[in-house]
Amino acid sequence: MLRARRGRLGALFLQLAVAARTMAGAPTVSLPELRSLLASGQARLIDVRSREEVAAGTIPGALNIPVSELESALQMEPAAFQALYSAEKPKREDENLIFFCQVGKRGSQATQLARGLGYTGARNYAGAYREWLEKDG
Repeated sequence: MLRARRGRLGALFLQLAVAARTMAGAPTVSLPELRSLLASGQARLIDVRSREEVAAGTIPGALNIPVSELESALQMEPAAFQALYSAEKPKREDENLIFFCQVGKRGSQATQLARGLGYTGARNYAGAYREWLEKDG
């Protein structure tokens, strides 16, 4: 019995360690790079904060898809996505699909989720909305 428990705990610990490493390894974009991509129209920006947070302000041009909805949103048919979010659904091959949140954690989670679904150009704006406000707000 003890051995079985230890085995389950060991497996859980391993899963958590892998998840932590994966989150830490999320591809990121810096503020100067983000500004450049936005200025040239080469970035697709997705704010994964709640609708209430976004109502208080967001980065101009960002599409709001709360992180709790992201997995289902990225798996929708393009027409359903368009109807729900009033925007074109990102394509798996899109470069510079950039996620952000308030401080970086949900943006990192969103980036890993999107990459897991085949969105190879997904990256996290690690500075998040907090940095944007400090530098641009």
